[in-house]
This record gives sequence, C-alpha cells and structure tokens, in this order.
Amino acid sequence: MPHFQYPAIFPIKSSSRTWSIGARPITGKSISAASNVHHGPSATIADEAFAKIIDTNLKSTHWLCHMVLPGMVARRDGAIVIISSIAGIRGSAAIGTYGISKAAEIALMRNIAVEYGPHNIRANAIAPGLIKTDFAKALWENPATLNERLSSTPLRRIGEPVDIAGAAVFLASKASSFMTGQVLVVDGGVTV
Repeated sequence: MPHFQYPAIFPIKSSSRTWSIGARPITGKSISAASNVHHGPSATIADEAFAKIIDTNLKSTHWLCHMVLPGMVARRDGAIVIISSIAGIRGSAAIGTYGISKAAEIALMRNIAVEYGPHNIRANAIAPGLIKTDFAKALWENPATLNERLSSTPLRRIGEPVDIAGAAVFLASKASSFMTGQVLVVDGGVTV
C-alpha cells in the first residue's frame, strides 16, 4: 500500500482500481469522492456491476483513507472527509445498489472516527443531493426529471459544486475540530 508523506486534499476519480489523484499540498486532510451507478432495482444488477460499484465507491475510499491515515497518526492530527450521497441515508428503487455502497461509505467513516479519534483524527462525510456535475448530467439535463426534483426540493434549485466545496472546507478545517463521525447533508432540503 503506497504511503504519502504529505497527505493533501485529493479530488479522486476512480474507475475500478485505476486512480487519478491530483493534489494541492495541505497537510493532514483527505477528501474522497468516487462514483458509479446502476439504474434499476438492486435485484437486477449483475454480479460484475455490483462488484464494480463496491470497488469504486467503497474499496477505493477505504484504501485512500488508509493510505493517508499513517501520516495523520504520526502527526496526531488530520481530517477525513468522504463525499457520500443522500442515497446512502435513504432507500431508492432506481439507484439502490449505489445507495448501498454510499451507506457503506458512511459506516466506513464512522468506524474511522472511532478507531482514529484517539489520535486526534476526525472523519466525517458529506451527503449531497442532486448536484450539477457531469456524473448527474443525465438527471439535470432531462427537463422532466429536473422539474420533478425541483418541485420536491424546498430551495427549488439543484446544487452547484461550490455548495459541496464549502461544506468540505468546513469539515477539513479547525472550525469543525470537535465534530467527528457525522454526516453533513447538503441537498437543498430534499431529505427534510
């Protein structure tokens, strides 16, 4: 397992086990976001597709966290921020397997919070709703789907990446130094 001498904030793009990691050196922070989705009931997913979703969303997050944790332990300081999803905190007939993987990320984050809290390392997650990203493009480019989402969102808009960035900066900063094992929902009120 590789070890980073200077952990940083990492935008992660993962395709199965191939990682593209870009970093701006900011000591002691790690942010993970992975994605993959199967549309339809979880009973209809092929074993290979299920494994790919778990590999992409859970295994890659697990290994990234454990790549940066040794350096955080050595410094007795650090923050893990996992980008999960509201799909991980509620059921879905359309993207159930994706939700299962995102719920597992939340469990991973909580376990890291318990295991590494004594080393002054915090672990939290962000659960975004629909955000205007390439990953969700099929949802926000479809007028019917977008209008349906907007009508069920109290703020009557979808999120922008900057909405998630602010939450990530907060969770990675000392402003959240007494917060660990928590899920910060950023969804415009969808889950209210």
